[in-house]
Amino acid sequence: MRRADCDRAAAVPFAAALRVWARVAALSFGGPAGQIAVMHRILVEEKRWVSERRFLQALNFCMLLPGPEAQQLAIYLGWLLHGTAAGIVAGTLFVLPGLLSILALSLVYVGWQDTVVVAAIFYGLKPAVLAVVLAALVRLGRRALDGPAKRALAALAFVAIFFLDLPYPLVIAGAAAAGWWLGRSKWSGFGQPGDDPSSAAAADMEHPASAAATRPPSWQRSLGVVAIWLPLWWAPVALLRLWLGAGHAVVREGVFFGRTAVVTFGGAYAVLAYVAQRAVEDFRWLSPREMLDGLGMAETTPGPLIQVVQFVAFLGAWRHPGPLSPLSAAVLGSLVTAWVTFTPCFLWIFLGAPYMERLRGRRGLADALAAITAAVVGVILQLAVWFALHTLFGSVRELRAGGVRLFVPDLHTLDPFALAIAAGACWLLFRTRLGMLGTLGVAVATGALVQLVRFLF
Repeated sequence: MRRADCDRAAAVPFAAALRVWARVAALSFGGPAGQIAVMHRILVEEKRWVSERRFLQALNFCMLLPGPEAQQLAIYLGWLLHGTAAGIVAGTLFVLPGLLSILALSLVYVGWQDTVVVAAIFYGLKPAVLAVVLAALVRLGRRALDGPAKRALAALAFVAIFFLDLPYPLVIAGAAAAGWWLGRSKWSGFGQPGDDPSSAAAADMEHPASAAATRPPSWQRSLGVVAIWLPLWWAPVALLRLWLGAGHAVVREGVFFGRTAVVTFGGAYAVLAYVAQRAVEDFRWLSPREMLDGLGMAETTPGPLIQVVQFVAFLGAWRHPGPLSPLSAAVLGSLVTAWVTFTPCFLWIFLGAPYMERLRGRRGLADALAAITAAVVGVILQLAVWFALHTLFGSVRELRAGGVRLFVPDLHTLDPFALAIAAGACWLLFRTRLGMLGTLGVAVATGALVQLVRFLF
């Protein structure tokens, strides 16, 4: 059986897969929506290495996990094609270009953010990023909200996060339970018949998996995965704590973002609302506008959008270096944050993917995943509203009354030019074929022109 599995996996040479993963990494612009689209186009449509059904099942599973779903999907598909080593290669290549880019841009930012040129660039970039988030919301909503029950779940998730400030894991758990119940009750969009077993088997023969993906899961293998990846995940933070102490900013960042990797679900857009709240309001590592600057960096560089946490950690350690130099602390904080953010993705996939392969096609699981995806739409809407308030208004107050949270902008601080740039970017994204990078370029040029005119007159 294993020999046959190996022969089937050999249908896709590892060297060819390595070139493809390098290509995916180089083209991984546009946030999770764009990155998933790139993998789908190359692996499903162009190479035909993965079936459409299996690709979507893997994507739904990754949407269920905490952390960046696009990187997790790359790890899953690499593992599916060639096993654990290929999963490590695919996941590492996916984040490497963005990691280096964010680190370089962070250095530029702290050195020249007060100059007129850099301020002008980010003035146009912020409202354009708002348009990109709205575009991602629309694309995901069209695919995920195909019935009134799913639209209701998205609305409830938005209210729970934005107004009631409920913990995100609680919202996700509630959505999963609701999806399972709705499937049992055969509500609209849930409880649909599963795939025909014969057609599923035929698709699997046409798109063979690796021996690792076809081997039945076991508790011995699961314990081995945990024994390897859990120490790898936390070892750098433990060593830094011995060296710098528990109160140093770099150690606190490692602990915070390591915990964030566990409690935040739904990909980058869902994570950012939580990160922004804690980093800006609680730790005061950076300001809301600097958070938007970092998001603009992440939007314009390859790799997962969640790499913005590198920028957050860079600024936090730069301002609280302790016994280290600001530059050393900032670089160390950025790298440690990247490590604790992306390393657990390998743990989740290598631990859960074998069970997902065994359970794929189960109706109850599919309904729970569909409900979670619908809830994530509401979370992205919450993020879009939060970004809009802090991008378009100079002052936003947070009020709480009776357990309800409200963000109240000062209408006198509305920036009409930022509003116009955001509206123009939305028009370019939805009505033209300019694409995300072209739209960001136009927005940056427009913002720079506005700032230049202001500076001269």
